[in-house]
Amino acid sequence: MKHRTPWSAALLCWLLCLALLTACGGSSAETETAGSCTVSISCATILDNLDQLNAAKADFVPDDGVILPETELSFTEGETAFDLLQRVCRDNGISMESSWSPLYNSAYIEGIAQLYEFDCGELSGWMYSVNGTYPNYGCSKYTLQDGDVAVSYTHLRAHETDSYL
Repeated sequence: MKHRTPWSAALLCWLLCLALLTACGGSSAETETAGSCTVSISCATILDNLDQLNAAKADFVPDDGVILPETELSFTEGETAFDLLQRVCRDNGISMESSWSPLYNSAYIEGIAQLYEFDCGELSGWMYSVNGTYPNYGCSKYTLQDGDVAVSYTHLRAHETDSYL
């Protein structure tokens, strides 16, 4: 049986550590910050339409309608409004459900914090806005830009967005 010298054992240990760190570390480009923006999630419009709200959902509506207050986050190159929503919900323990919409070739937000489309009437659902505007394409199509203000997800009734569309 061959015995290893202390020097060869140290070299083997160093090489194994280097291999592990390289394999687990990923590319620095993956974690490089491209900018920052603010994000918030609100269902405050439900408060003005409580007569339309599914009674079983009343306990999920915060008193002030704020699910996530305006929060500043950094993002990486190529991240979308949908990526940001997934991350902020996961990091804050907020449930979120989505599906892929072939019609719009984008993600569709079905529900956030146990509040789903149609929970406040047949025209209600989640919409997103960026810099005060509701883009006319899905949230997984909007690539974040440095300084975007209030990437907001709001539970709205369709007629409440007329001034933005």
